Amino acid sequence: MDHVLQLVYLLAAVSFMVGLKMLSRPDSARRGNAIAAIGMTLAIFATIFLFRGQDGSHLGNLPYIFIALVVGSAIGYLMAKRVQMTAMPQMVSFFNGMGGACAAMISLIEYGHLSHAAESGDAALFQTKIPIILAGLVIGAVSFSGSMVAYGKLEGKLKDLSVRGQQFVNMSFLLGILLLSVLFALGSLDGVWFYLILGLSLVYGLLFVFPIGGADMPVVISLLNSFTGVAAACGGFLYDNYVMLIGGILVGSAGTILTVAMCKAMNRSLTNVLVGNFGGGGASGVGSAGVEGTTKEISLSDAAVLMKYAKKVVIVPGYGLAVAQAQHVCHEIETLLEDEGVEVKYAIHPVAGRMPGHMNVLLAESNVSYDKLVEMEDINPEFKSTDVVLVVGANDVVNPAAKTDPSSPIFGMPILDVEDSRNIIVLKRSMKAGYAGIENALFYEPQTFMLFGDAKDSLTRLVSEIKSN
Repeated sequence: MDHVLQLVYLLAAVSFMVGLKMLSRPDSARRGNAIAAIGMTLAIFATIFLFRGQDGSHLGNLPYIFIALVVGSAIGYLMAKRVQMTAMPQMVSFFNGMGGACAAMISLIEYGHLSHAAESGDAALFQTKIPIILAGLVIGAVSFSGSMVAYGKLEGKLKDLSVRGQQFVNMSFLLGILLLSVLFALGSLDGVWFYLILGLSLVYGLLFVFPIGGADMPVVISLLNSFTGVAAACGGFLYDNYVMLIGGILVGSAGTILTVAMCKAMNRSLTNVLVGNFGGGGASGVGSAGVEGTTKEISLSDAAVLMKYAKKVVIVPGYGLAVAQAQHVCHEIETLLEDEGVEVKYAIHPVAGRMPGHMNVLLAESNVSYDKLVEMEDINPEFKSTDVVLVVGANDVVNPAAKTDPSSPIFGMPILDVEDSRNIIVLKRSMKAGYAGIENALFYEPQTFMLFGDAKDSLTRLVSEIKSN
């Protein structure tokens, strides 16, 4: 029976890899997600029905296991069905935090088991597994508390919070946790210190995420996701469970690769992420030179004429489009313009929205063709030949200060080169600063025109104007 279980684990692990590979393409992502989910379901039920302990016994407490599965599945299903696309980052952070909490609980439970084993004379097993237990405890606890803060900040319930010497405080906590963990693993500390390490890890998770500005949240979500994967892999080591180990490694490595990509896209170093040295999300624009000039508004009629008689239009979606739920109207404009012979594409910045891939999923939801979603590196050379750029709810990812203002907190961040186009129409509710809290020099460029109002309402009226002109 053990051979059958290992075969199921192998199939499940392969399904994870295939699913992860398919997630790299928008047109296959849904199938990949389903394949990986089927593999995980097989692994769970195979463990329940086929696993045997060293004494040949089955798993116990099956009623509790099935109650937990039913309740957890129902809660997850309802949350997933009801969540708005704008709240998807919050849900990802929440679920990620639950994964970290589970990993930390595994370490707590196994520490109790191994402590009893050590008291019974099996000290060698305790010394062998205690480093893995400590790793799962620390990483899982940091992921849990950090993810909960990220959830609260994305939900608007928590504000950025930092103290003087934040780097020093964070590094002191981190070094203290590592030192205590090493001493505990060497046997120099007793059991009380194990719970102190847990407490310090939870506090470090809070200190790690609290000072981070909202504009940097995509990186934080990716990093915490990789933490949870590593913590899950530690559980796989503890139980000699290969499918759990492989799943954790895949999540951890994929999250780490994505974190590095996000850091590059936002001009952040991974070292700064680890010590919590991110920019705040205040609206004061401190550190950024003042922007001088005047803005020009454009009427709906003029905007419609400008777009209808263009040869090429590029739409730049941002979080404002998600908030207004304007993706379907945006797709309608795309269809109308293409009927008039206009070439239409979407420019996707790696960190547009509140999490990686946010805009891709949002636009795919409104049936925008995948081949029209063009990444930043590919679309930037095309702006010089673009007649009209329609910026819908984006701000920091099109701010030229990233290239021209060394005092700006976003200086060095790769952006969409929309200022190279012939005409720019920006849809915004007001002149309020973006999520990074700084003014946007693009709004004062001579070829930029502002169209104020709710994005969905403005686009809906723009549809009517395009049809009537």
